[in-house]
Amino acid sequence: MPFAETPLRDEYAAAVERVAGRTLDALRGGGGAAALAAPDTPVPRTLLAAVRVLGADLFAPQLLTGAEPDGPTAALLSEARRAFPSPAPASPEAALAIAWQDWAAEQVLARTPYRDAAPAPTPVSTPVSTPVSVSVPAPLPGPAELGWQAWSVRMAQLSVLTLPGLDGPVHDAARANVLDLSRGTARAMLRRDFTTAVRLARWLAWADTEDRPPHLEVEPILDRIRLVGIGAVRTRLELAVAERLSEGGPR
Repeated sequence: MPFAETPLRDEYAAAVERVAGRTLDALRGGGGAAALAAPDTPVPRTLLAAVRVLGADLFAPQLLTGAEPDGPTAALLSEARRAFPSPAPASPEAALAIAWQDWAAEQVLARTPYRDAAPAPTPVSTPVSTPVSVSVPAPLPGPAELGWQAWSVRMAQLSVLTLPGLDGPVHDAARANVLDLSRGTARAMLRRDFTTAVRLARWLAWADTEDRPPHLEVEPILDRIRLVGIGAVRTRLELAVAERLSEGGPR
């Protein structure tokens, strides 16, 4: 979505926090759908923008409890993706991150009646075998090409891919490079970059569910982040997802 003027951008940021809070409440409440919009009423544009930003994480309460994505949230996400097409990226690296975030949303929408309402992803390669047949973006360069620091930052941007039911080349790279994910998490903790740390902790917890034990203990990392008292609701949602994954994923 294009950059907005500062007041509107602040409205969008506040809406993201509200939607993240409702999603977090649903996750903590047992996995039901978050009540994001009243039925049969016009959806505010700020709400659509927030839904577009959260993407597949909107369905974390259901996917982490083994339930299917709910229809009303899928309809809202589909409408948001029409209202806010993928933004013009600032760089090829940003384009690739956006494409993979969109892929995660498309994978979830493909499990609902709203599959065909989603716009096609940007840069794509040949489709690969995934749980649902959706074309995947170009491969993400690995730590051998980027270095483990830059690669771990890129993986933090793709923390939404740690949700159950998603699998593809990024996940294969995570399985093969758990040590680099651990290094990136330790580096983020030392730099007090707790947003990046909690997003990488999602990957470490996910890797453990894949029988790829991390080289760091995830629980002490999550405990430390809890003690710090991260303020952003969206980051607290990321923390809750990491906690649920560290408990073993869907229950």
